[in-house]
Amino acid sequence: MSFPEYENQLYVIVHPSPALVGSQLGPDDFARHYLAGSFRHYSGKVIFGRLESSFRHPFFPVDEAMEDVRPHEDGRPKATKFISVYRVLEHLDPQKLEKLYLSTPEGAVLALDPTDDMQPGGPGFLRIFAEINPVRMLALTRMNFLEFGERATDPGEMRSVPALVYTQLEFDAEGFLNDFETNPMLPSPLPRVHPSKLRDAIEDLRQRPKKPTKGLLLDSSFDNIPYKLVRHGFMFAQHGKRRFFRMPPVQEIERSNYKFWKAM
Repeated sequence: MSFPEYENQLYVIVHPSPALVGSQLGPDDFARHYLAGSFRHYSGKVIFGRLESSFRHPFFPVDEAMEDVRPHEDGRPKATKFISVYRVLEHLDPQKLEKLYLSTPEGAVLALDPTDDMQPGGPGFLRIFAEINPVRMLALTRMNFLEFGERATDPGEMRSVPALVYTQLEFDAEGFLNDFETNPMLPSPLPRVHPSKLRDAIEDLRQRPKKPTKGLLLDSSFDNIPYKLVRHGFMFAQHGKRRFFRMPPVQEIERSNYKFWKAM
């Protein structure tokens, strides 16, 4: 029996949980399968990257697993072949990531390209970062976009990790404090963070200039954070390595991907 020709893909799932997966589905179909077409129930955002087909690492049995990535007897493409679900991110080469895909819970997909054009921002500002994997803290910090990842993956730091995927959120500390002073009943600019706790965290960092970071939530719960709050994009960081995927301006997303924009 002859089968349709499918191109084998190698994906790394970043959210909700890290996994290296072989598949014969394109990115849109892969996201829809993960959200609705699988026996494993899941409802929420999915973030995943496409790796170069040549990617190999001794930690992963890629060649052995990809032998099973072939069509079903009825000709349907193989949707998923899970290769690894443990210590995935630390064994990836960020430079092998060709694209990053963001999916809404409804299955709309936005593709992001890697870029070296990363403007981390100047000193003196308080920023909020959402760690996505393998740790998931929501943190207030005086570090910029690049410094945050470098410190988080520095083996010399006591609370470092081998690899981290994270993003910076839109946040104006001065504007928030002014609004909160005028009306303490205003809703928080961040999901699940009480505005009074956010004010206290800002004041704590200001009073302790040697303290770089203040945790806001132990679990950033990225599913509760709208994509429209993403400020720059998404960073894959390892010690001495990184790969950045820029988030397009909201107006550009509205023009090019209206379905995704509606669910942001």
